[in-house]
Order: sequence, then C-alpha cells, then structure tokens
Amino acid sequence: MGVGGYLLLPWRFLVVLSLRLLFLLPTGVPVRSGDATFPKAMDNVTVRQGESATLRCTVDNRVTRVAWLNRSTILYAGNDKWCLDPRVVLLTNTKTQYSIEIQNVDIYDEGPYTCSVQTDNHPKTSRVHLIVQVSPKIIEISSDISINEGSNISLTCIATGRPEPTVTWRHISPTAVGFMSEDEYLEIQGITRAQSGDYECSASNDVAAPVVRRVKVTVNYPPYISEAKSTGVAVGQKGTLQCEASAVPSAEFQWYKDDKRLVGGQKRVKVENRPFLSKLIFFNVSEHDYGNYTCVASNNLGHTNASITLFEEKTTAMTPWKAPGAVSEVNNGTSRRAGCIWLLPLLILHLLLKF
Repeated sequence: MGVGGYLLLPWRFLVVLSLRLLFLLPTGVPVRSGDATFPKAMDNVTVRQGESATLRCTVDNRVTRVAWLNRSTILYAGNDKWCLDPRVVLLTNTKTQYSIEIQNVDIYDEGPYTCSVQTDNHPKTSRVHLIVQVSPKIIEISSDISINEGSNISLTCIATGRPEPTVTWRHISPTAVGFMSEDEYLEIQGITRAQSGDYECSASNDVAAPVVRRVKVTVNYPPYISEAKSTGVAVGQKGTLQCEASAVPSAEFQWYKDDKRLVGGQKRVKVENRPFLSKLIFFNVSEHDYGNYTCVASNNLGHTNASITLFEEKTTAMTPWKAPGAVSEVNNGTSRRAGCIWLLPLLILHLLLKF
C-alpha cells in the first residue's frame, strides 16, 4: 500500500494505529515476568448481569500515558473516550489510579480487559478478566399432562444461567423423599396413581434464589368401590344406602334393584350423586323396599359394582328394669305391717316381767 493508500484510511483508524504504535500493544501481549510492578490491575472481577463493574489500574508518577482496552478495542486513552458505548465511563485518572466503570453489564461484556501505560519510554500492560454471572432461568418446561395408569412419561426442564445451573426434579407429595432426578429430564416407567400430582423443577446456580416451576401430572385409572355397607331400617323410617368409589376421571354412579335401574325424581326414593359418593335415599321405607341393591361406578376406563342390602330392623317394647331384690311399694308396706304385729307380744311380755 502506498502513501496515497494511507491517506485514504479513516482518521480514527490512524489514531488507533498510532496509539498502538505508541504503546507497542499488539493484540494478546501478556505481562512479562521482568516487567515493573506498574501498571497493576485488579484480580478477576465478578459481577452479576445488570450490575456495574469497576476496573482499576494502579499507577505512579512515572506513568506518562494510560489506556484501557477490551481485547483489541480501545475504551479510554487518558481522559479521552474512544468507544461509543455509553455504559463505559471514566471514574478516576490520577497519579495513583486509573479506573473505568462498565454499567449494566451483560454477557457479551465478559472477557479480558487490558490496562496499558507508558513509563520511562517502556510500555507496560496488565490484564483483568471480567466474569459475568447470570441468574438461573427456566426457558422450557413440559406442559401439564394427563396419562393412563401404567404408561411411561418423560418430563423436560431446560434452564440457562452462568455458571450453568443445576436442575432437579421432585414430586410434591407427603410420601416423596428427596429428589427424584438431578437432571433436566425425569423419566417415570409404568406410572401409578400414587405418583400423580405436582412435579417441581428447580434451577439453581448460587447467583440468585432458585427458580421453581411445576408440572401437574394426572394419572387416570378405572373406578374401585372403597365403601358399600348394608343398612337396617325400620318400616316407616328414613333410610340411606351409600356407595363410595375412587376414580380418575370421576366415576358416574347408577343404582339397580334386580334388573331395574333406579332414577331420581321418584316420590319415595332419591338418588344423590357427588364426584366420589352416591346415596340412595328412602324417605318412608316400606316392606317392598327391602332387598338387595347394586351400585355401579364407571368411567371411560372401566366399571365396577357392589351389592348392598337394605334390611328390616325390628323394634321391641321396652319394660322398666328392676334391680335384683327390689320390691314394689305395696309389698314393702305389707312387710312393715307384718313386722309390727310380730313384735307386739314380745313387748307385752317384757312389761309383765318388769312389774
């Protein structure tokens, strides 16, 4: 390239080139062991994303020129700012310290920074590495899932951060103990109804509080009847037969006597259904109502049934209970009169002997 070629170069490039020639700063030149103690930069600087980072360089009165560089880019030369980034500001330029500040630090700010000085006509450099920490963030997680009992599931939780976060899974359940997985993926083979519920993914890297997200797992299974007891009721009284069934989705109930299905709305009989409980209510039991009834619980995965009996409960008349040896009021009075007649001759005999 001729002289004319140099004249065509941008003026800013010429200034940078002259600055590098002045400081003799080819990219990547490390501090040599024989160099003087100046300049002396800080140790590695660690800040969190969004905070401000201060880079300091210790100098003395022998220093004639100073500059801060990020890799091959000049940030400041003396009091003159060479970069266009408004986040980079000069903090101190004294005979003992030369420091800059990078505000609102982001990931791309991480890397080596060089403090360069000119002293006794010899350029010196010192480096500091800026480390940017980033709070954990879960960027992808499985959606809530509904699955049939016995199937296999795989849950995913992807997290980012610096340093790389640790991802753990646990089942939110009173019977769950510790972590189920210390990985981004949770595999469950042959899931059971006891394993339904919320699964919590936690991402942590000690930069900030762990980030927690949850996935709801619904395990579907056919109904099973957990309680169905026979009941005794007297004629003319109110009676209730109950049938409890567990199922996901919730079971639908039907009542039968023999082969006849019973429905609500009848005058003397009412069917009352809830998600896990059904009642067959008799408002005024008659002899015709006694017998065996069948409760059927069903959902889209299957059905089950139970037989329940409504039987007659006999009532008996109650008689007063008397303690052993008790006597009626009449007999008690007669006994007292008989005792008095028996004592009278003895009293007369005693008076005659006395006189």
